[in-house]
Amino acid sequence: MSDSLYIHVTDQKGERHTLEALEGFRVMEVIRDWGLDIKAECGGAAACGTCHCYVEEEWTEKLFAPLDEEIDQLDVTFHVEENSRLSCQLIMTEELNGLEITLAPGTQKDSVAA
Repeated sequence: MSDSLYIHVTDQKGERHTLEALEGFRVMEVIRDWGLDIKAECGGAAACGTCHCYVEEEWTEKLFAPLDEEIDQLDVTFHVEENSRLSCQLIMTEELNGLEITLAPGTQKDSVAA
């Protein structure tokens, strides 16, 4: 029996990737560890917004509500939408197996402020 979970990530160029994830890992870590182009400058502290993503509508109800730190960071992040979250604040669980997200513009390693 495998403990593996999966997330589906659409990158900034519109290419869809299915990534294996382990329970308890941050979605940002999964994306970074698989080599996708994500800045993730603060390493998961909700302090930079460079792991900003859009969560597909059918998954938003399965996520816990964002904490104040995440809300504060999204307030100063570019391209924020109703379904915006910081992928560093999303922790993989069985319930999130199959999670669908899209990386926001400006989250690539080589981009300057979006």
